[in-house]
Amino acid sequence: MRAAGASGTAAAGRRERLGEALDHLAPRLPRFEREAIIDHALDSPGLSVAAPGNAAWLAMVAYIRHVFTDYDALLAEGFDQDAARFFVIDEINDYLAEWGASRQVEGGE
Repeated sequence: MRAAGASGTAAAGRRERLGEALDHLAPRLPRFEREAIIDHALDSPGLSVAAPGNAAWLAMVAYIRHVFTDYDALLAEGFDQDAARFFVIDEINDYLAEWGASRQVEGGE
């Protein structure tokens, strides 16, 4: 039981740090989107070891890419990842600006 409690406390702490990072990165991020992005960061094995700020940024960009753009449809049409990302970068940056992010996605991200 003790290990499960410690694990739950660690997860709650990680959730809080991710939330703080998102609040800093995108101060106008809607609450629903914020919680979904945190869930994505927590569920991603690759992001579980990243610093909270990096994990929050990567999860937020991935969330926008998959939820608010045609990225997945472009992949389904046969575009490779780099080409699909090129075509949706402006939309991603529009959402980031709307949410108050001072950082934008660049071509290589």
